[in-house]
Amino acid sequence: MNKNTKNVREAALDVLEAIDKHQSYSNLLLNQVIKKHKITGPDTGLLTEIVYGTIQRKLALDYYLRPFIKKQPDNWVLNLLRLSLYQMVYLDRVPDRAVFYEAVEIGKKRGHKGIASLVNGVLRSIQRQGIPSLDDIDSPLERLSIETSHPLWLIQKWEAQYGLETTRAMCEENLLAPVQTVRINKMKATREEVLQMLEAEGFAVQPSPIIPVAIRILKGNAVHSDTYRNGYISIQDESSMAVAFALDISENMKVLDACAAPGGKTGHIAELLGGTGLVNALDLHPHKIKLIKENADRLGLNNIEAEALDSRDASDAFSLESFDRVLVDAPCSGLGVLRRKPDIKYSKSQNDIEALQNIQIKILSETAGLVKKGGLLVYSTCTVDREENDGTVNQFLEQHPDFEPHPLNLPLGLSELVESGSHTLQIFPQDFGGDGFFISSFKKKES
Repeated sequence: MNKNTKNVREAALDVLEAIDKHQSYSNLLLNQVIKKHKITGPDTGLLTEIVYGTIQRKLALDYYLRPFIKKQPDNWVLNLLRLSLYQMVYLDRVPDRAVFYEAVEIGKKRGHKGIASLVNGVLRSIQRQGIPSLDDIDSPLERLSIETSHPLWLIQKWEAQYGLETTRAMCEENLLAPVQTVRINKMKATREEVLQMLEAEGFAVQPSPIIPVAIRILKGNAVHSDTYRNGYISIQDESSMAVAFALDISENMKVLDACAAPGGKTGHIAELLGGTGLVNALDLHPHKIKLIKENADRLGLNNIEAEALDSRDASDAFSLESFDRVLVDAPCSGLGVLRRKPDIKYSKSQNDIEALQNIQIKILSETAGLVKKGGLLVYSTCTVDREENDGTVNQFLEQHPDFEPHPLNLPLGLSELVESGSHTLQIFPQDFGGDGFFISSFKKKES
């Protein structure tokens, strides 16, 4: 193994340790570590695979390790064992001898010979004896929890909400790496033109069958393309793209994006307006507003005004009934994006969900007064939790008799997922490989 490969495993351990200590998001830490260690080429892919894979499979890895560990080791040693075992069990292309060598060297470097000996002994015992069988777990829900590394409380909750079959499919899909998708900037080019641009740059691409302005990137990272830099595309998941269509936008409308960062939907709304009208984008944090403005400049969109403001105070900044459309893409548990942020599933609790629902209701109630009569209010989340989704929607409608459910207007590719005339849509990760997302539409009554 060359020096860089060793650095990959040490860097992976750094990321896992930082996630545990600081509760930081894996995707953000991974980017920081790649830059810090100047990791490039295939090593970037290996680092990403080890970090995400170890987090995704943590409960299964701990189950497999338990019989071979007599005394609970320090957390960094446990993470070293996890990432080593992940490679042994799930990465066929990495030989066991390489895993043993690197793990022992890291054990010596970060600890002492005793730790190196412990790590070597555990891994070699597993190689000889094999991993424990999941068949020994009697409870189907507990077995699914370990098998797919989702906390038992979450499995139980989803099973009660959607049934075992849907829960299993969702958990299995959450273990797969997502396909990168991009939204074309229809202000600058057609989808066919953008497909040709990306192919000319060496990307393997295909048009999305779900969203008419989306392209799936089958090989490569489009954020590094000239097509991206020159504002022809935005990186956005297909499920997320559906939200702007639900606003049923016409030219010259005034639209409020109440929880806008990082600005993907803001840009999409501005593009659907054809450069006319105005999108007011709000976010709590000034540094995120800066990102929204930079993105608008890259895309060449002049109909976006972004400002740092808590959307729970939106009526202080805007006149009542001054917007044709309001989007509340609300803060949520993020349980629909576990493939991208797998650490979320270990850090969230039922208490978090209840607290988030209170915030969601407050934002909806505050922004409802800003919708013109006959205008639409669209509520969306990137979660699959029914409390945050249907529960929040039902509570809002009970509290606001001046609003009524409005049938969703979505692209044809999503039509089979939406019941005719329905005002809500729950997208599951297994539906077409996009993020788990929820969308609901309300119309303000004319009188």
